[in-house]
Amino acid sequence: MMPSMGKTLIILGVILIVIGLAFTYGPKIPWLGKLPGDISIKKDNFSFYFPITTSIIISIILTILFTIFRK
Repeated sequence: MMPSMGKTLIILGVILIVIGLAFTYGPKIPWLGKLPGDISIKKDNFSFYFPITTSIIISIILTILFTIFRK
């Protein structure tokens, strides 16, 4: 049971590092969140933003990475 707990802690640590890097360097990537297909609606007292294209690209990249590191 201990080796799986150790592996889980390592994976959680890597995930936290990736999230930390995303928060640190994410705003410095100019195209992130401004791709064609990202929905942005701005009205007088209302704004709505849904980065659907950005979400799909990040999902594809994470799927590829998890598939590579799974083996």
